[in-house]
Formats: sequence, C-alpha cells, structure tokens
Amino acid sequence: MYKPAVVVSLFAALLIAGSARAQTYGGDASVCLHVFGELEGERMDCIFSSLAQCQASAQGRPATCLTNPYFAQAPSARTGRRVR
Repeated sequence: MYKPAVVVSLFAALLIAGSARAQTYGGDASVCLHVFGELEGERMDCIFSSLAQCQASAQGRPATCLTNPYFAQAPSARTGRRVR
C-alpha cells in the first residue's frame, strides 16, 4: 500500500510543478542577435555592444537585432557630496 501512495504523490507533484522556462537573453551585452531558420537553427546571441555591430553581423542572414532587456549596466560612479 505504501508504494502506490508514493507513486501517486510523485506524479501529482510533477503535474503541479509544470515545466520551467530558461531565460532567453543573457545579461552580458546590450544588443542581441536573434538568428532563426532551418540552416543556422534558432538561437539568441547576446554578444554585441551596439546595434550597428549587430546589424553588420546579421546582414545577409535570417536574423534580426534586438536590444537586450536583461542587460545589467555597470553601476554609475556617484559624484558629489556624501549624504548621511
């Protein structure tokens, strides 16, 4: 009686958990190249620092350039007086 209860509870836990989605964009660069199509496969390359650089790489390919919504810019240095 113990084994069927364990199997049913594990199955219920798997149904409740569902599937997890991975983050599509990386946080390393401000511009991503979205490549699509059967020849190159679909992928997201977030390695470009400018749209012009990305567009030069995308030229003649089934690809488009997007700004990276997950780009984490370096924190700006604070200037001025220190507030207490």
